[in-house]
Amino acid sequence: MQFTRLGTSGLSVSRLCLGCMTYGDKSKGWHGDWLLDEEESRPFFRQALEVGINFFDTANGYAGGSSEEITGKLLREMAHRDEIVVATKAFIPWRNAPNTGGLSRKSLMQAVDDSLARLGMDYVDLFQIHRWDEDTPIEETMEALHDIVKAGKARYIGASSMYAWQFAKAQETARSQGWTPFISMQNQLNLLYREEEREMLPLCEDEGVGVIPWSPLARGRLARPRGEETVRSQTDGVGKSLYKDDDEADAAIVDALADLAKARGEEMASLALAWHFTKPSVAAPIIGASKPHHINAAVAALDIELSEDEVATLEAPYRPKAPTGLGMPLPAMDQVSVRE
Repeated sequence: MQFTRLGTSGLSVSRLCLGCMTYGDKSKGWHGDWLLDEEESRPFFRQALEVGINFFDTANGYAGGSSEEITGKLLREMAHRDEIVVATKAFIPWRNAPNTGGLSRKSLMQAVDDSLARLGMDYVDLFQIHRWDEDTPIEETMEALHDIVKAGKARYIGASSMYAWQFAKAQETARSQGWTPFISMQNQLNLLYREEEREMLPLCEDEGVGVIPWSPLARGRLARPRGEETVRSQTDGVGKSLYKDDDEADAAIVDALADLAKARGEEMASLALAWHFTKPSVAAPIIGASKPHHINAAVAALDIELSEDEVATLEAPYRPKAPTGLGMPLPAMDQVSVRE
């Protein structure tokens, strides 16, 4: 396994992060058809740790909070707490009621306590805001996050998909007040969605912020030839909203990737992940795993060096897209509170 610092912080993370949205209680998840329960999830945490992954990402909104419960329980069983990096997120409403979501001081203070209770941990290493909150002043959010760090409930803070001007505003707000700044940006980045290359990636590189891309395989579309289906591809409504299977440019990219994989004798997923490591600001793509070969293919990417010509071939068909993934069009969580 290879390791890197997350941005310019002193935090050492594996160059692959295991995304834990796949693991949770099917009865609580809006994406329940492809969730793996605790026993089904166990082998993947073991495999991740055995290959050297020390970085795990979840969120309070994944499977009604049960992703945090499974993640916390299995990591407590299998790993030394001081050796692993646990990240979670807050923003998604956990109940259809006022103050049960968003990034207000009240909501964040409740969210971090609830996440720690579900994880069964005294602190998280990285506490992230899942999206931008239009209804809360950024000053209130950044001060609350600073206080969460100073209270010892989080070691570092990070952000997820938003516009570059919003991220820059948040960082400057923290700097101007002497508050804790973000060390990471978790945003959508893959061969089918490269809009972040325009402003967000250069901003992160300039400011020393580590990028941990979500959906690096475009919800599996970059892991298999066109036409092959999985349970997730058939039932994943979010994926269908992010990527249009009839997009001609996307189809050309997938075909180019399949051709390169055949020529090099590599997995498509390995090459698609290796592409991320050609971007200087990328620290660790967040990979999903529901089959053992998913982790193996991800690890293989670490030893692949793409030539300039190969990168150009993969990138050439791309056409600009309207920004996606910046909002949070998800239903409010149900049955999430550990206090009920």
